[in-house]
Amino acid sequence: MAVFMDLNVPFLPDRSDLRSVVETAAHLGFSTIALNYVFEPTAKKKQEIPTPTPINELIDQLPVVQGRSRPIRVLNRLTVLMSDASHFRPNAPEYRCFDLLAVQPTSEKLFHAACMVYDIDIICVPMTEKLPFFFKRAPINGAIDRGVVFEVSYSAAIRDSTMRRYTIANAVSLMESCKGKSVILSSAAQKALELRGPYDVTNLALLFGLSDGDAKEAVSSTCRAALLHAETRRTASGIIYTTRSQREAPQGSEDGETPAAKRAKPT
Repeated sequence: MAVFMDLNVPFLPDRSDLRSVVETAAHLGFSTIALNYVFEPTAKKKQEIPTPTPINELIDQLPVVQGRSRPIRVLNRLTVLMSDASHFRPNAPEYRCFDLLAVQPTSEKLFHAACMVYDIDIICVPMTEKLPFFFKRAPINGAIDRGVVFEVSYSAAIRDSTMRRYTIANAVSLMESCKGKSVILSSAAQKALELRGPYDVTNLALLFGLSDGDAKEAVSSTCRAALLHAETRRTASGIIYTTRSQREAPQGSEDGETPAAKRAKPT
């Protein structure tokens, strides 16, 4: 049975609205969602990167996923809106607080850098306006080789007919370059009514030029690949992983006394 994910659920300051979105996502069958914190730097003044709020402070009890016996998994994600190369800080310690790291470039030069250079997990394709550049095969193939995925969000197509045209046109343009590979579909839903079930999303993906198989992978296995890529990125390419452990006294020892098996034998 496929595990469905929505890796772009905007963080909402109103806890009741956020709780409603999370409960709806669980009811629709999504096993994992990512709360998206958007960071848009400006040249006028220095801005602080947002800090994710622990989920237990937002929701007392996570809802159980429809058709499964476990609660929904909620991750944290940071999306950096880039209009200049200096807006991305590769060594910023604040990035480590997030499970996923995404960028949304606004120019062809920044898109090329995101595909080929930046250590990120997701590249967002703007859906609310006409693309200011054309997709090229070389940087897209470079991003695919590096394990970076492209994100297409569909909620803008629900809100407005003009945005619907932009969403379909931009998505089709992307699919023609990437051949439907390394693409994830997410909601970017600002309210529960904008969420759609996994199978509705896969049907919508057919309008974007995805095949049946690629459409299903865009809400399941490709999302899982993005999470694995993020875990690898955060653990030094999978070589180093640190965790805090509590050292327990060996069984059979009291007050820190050395176990009998390890005591020096008398001579």
